[in-house]
Amino acid sequence: MGIFDKIKNVFKKEEVIEKEEVKLYDKGLEKTRVEFTSKLGKLSKKYREVTEEYFEELEEILIMADIGVNTVMDFMDRLKKRVSKEHITDTEMLKEVIVDELFIIYVEGESLTTKINYNDNGPTVVLFVGVNGVGKTTSIAKLAYKLKCENKKVMLVAGDTFRAGAIEQLDEWGKRIECPVIKSESKDPSSVIYDALKIAKEDSYDVVLIDTAGRLQNKVNLMKELEKINKVIGNQIEGAPHETLLVIDATTGQNGISQAKSFKEITNITGIVLTKLDGTAKGGIVLAIKENVNIPVKLVGLGERKEDLIPFDIENYIYGLFKDMI
Repeated sequence: MGIFDKIKNVFKKEEVIEKEEVKLYDKGLEKTRVEFTSKLGKLSKKYREVTEEYFEELEEILIMADIGVNTVMDFMDRLKKRVSKEHITDTEMLKEVIVDELFIIYVEGESLTTKINYNDNGPTVVLFVGVNGVGKTTSIAKLAYKLKCENKKVMLVAGDTFRAGAIEQLDEWGKRIECPVIKSESKDPSSVIYDALKIAKEDSYDVVLIDTAGRLQNKVNLMKELEKINKVIGNQIEGAPHETLLVIDATTGQNGISQAKSFKEITNITGIVLTKLDGTAKGGIVLAIKENVNIPVKLVGLGERKEDLIPFDIENYIYGLFKDMI
């Protein structure tokens, strides 16, 4: 059974009404869906049969959805091979194959887990990195709220001692979601983190979420700072940090891919938090991230509310993109 048929079976109308996460993907990917699937629908009406001109216009639609040129080229090659092998001539029938192949792009090859890696022995430490303005501090707070709702004891650490107002912003979020924030007058983030982890162990916290500075202009300085932070964390809690999550703003498109490549060079990124996915018509960036950096998207921001940062789910994502075709 292809993903198209599977999604049709899984997301029956009654289930969509009941399942909150599915509704978030549905609403959050509306801009991309309207832009993307409406063009796909018009293309199928314009060309009743599969032709070279059809493929050329399809390629342009996919690139405009920010899936990424290299990803699109590979996808088109695979699609043409499948069309030839299965003797597909009807463009309506091809729409289902397109959904199948886009799903395969994401799940193929190395197995990428979208789950947070929790520590079985002591606090789980999650380090957040990313440039300024991508929604890093807000994402930390939203994840903290989500974990608190799961009855976890959560601590926030104001490790961004560089940006003016960063500590105050995290502190304000901490008050809003009733979560303790460890901060310091020191300009050395490692010192703040050291103190925070000591408290986390003594007071049996389940999860520690750490904010860090978002500058990327000087990679050498940032690399040294992150190396020091990682060493301090590892010395305090064995095997930590358990996750290093890179926060990317989906509305920045290919610039977000460049950030992912740069941070991957600097430190060990275990997952991506993709914010503002609801604010872009180019939601194909999820597929481009997988193809370009091979790091799993673990969390996605699909709205402004504190409840709107949710685990990434490829089937819900594909549903959100192609709902109007199902």
